[in-house]
Amino acid sequence: MIRILGSLVFVGLWLLAAGRLDWLQGWAFLLFFFTWALALSVRMRRVDPDLYRERSHVAENVEPWDKVIMTIYSLLLAMLMFTVAFDAGRFGWSSVPLWAQALGWIPLFAAGVIVWHVSMINRYLSRWARLQDDRSQVVISHGLYGVVRHPMYLGIILLFLGMPLALASWWSYLSAIPIVAVFIYRTAREDRMLQDGLAGYREYSQRVRYRLLPGIW
Repeated sequence: MIRILGSLVFVGLWLLAAGRLDWLQGWAFLLFFFTWALALSVRMRRVDPDLYRERSHVAENVEPWDKVIMTIYSLLLAMLMFTVAFDAGRFGWSSVPLWAQALGWIPLFAAGVIVWHVSMINRYLSRWARLQDDRSQVVISHGLYGVVRHPMYLGIILLFLGMPLALASWWSYLSAIPIVAVFIYRTAREDRMLQDGLAGYREYSQRVRYRLLPGIW
């Protein structure tokens, strides 16, 4: 209930910042995101309630550096969303052609597919960087985890590369690009944590060499 109320308050503030109700891009994004998020939440709660509980609270052994990273991310996300609202919704600072807006939906859909996939095969997909000894964590190596070691973060990065285009706001890249950088850094830190603390992860990293992009990193 608290999450629902929080989401409604955010949507209200976002539309208030946009200054209009006939904002097609904004409504399309809200419909896409909340439909996907609701479906994922219902599926996770029914199929893997333990993972749902893991993602619904902050455990005691979350890495301190990850709390800092996620605070920075939250601030950047707020900046991005309200930049979009003021730019594309209220003032029209950007001029993004329709073909570019349509192009922006490709990484958004790709992100949705990737995150859905990893949530189905990785029961240790916590919101926070931590070693889940309390849940008998093991290495997941099938599905997209056989291609890159952190497909969840790849999906998140694709999301923020596509959002500014889909929402018709060039200016929001001023927040989106730092968010991408934050998740690249988080990938490196979490990968190091897993190599140092999760049994079998070093061997897995020798088989699956790349963290985010095959052939690059």
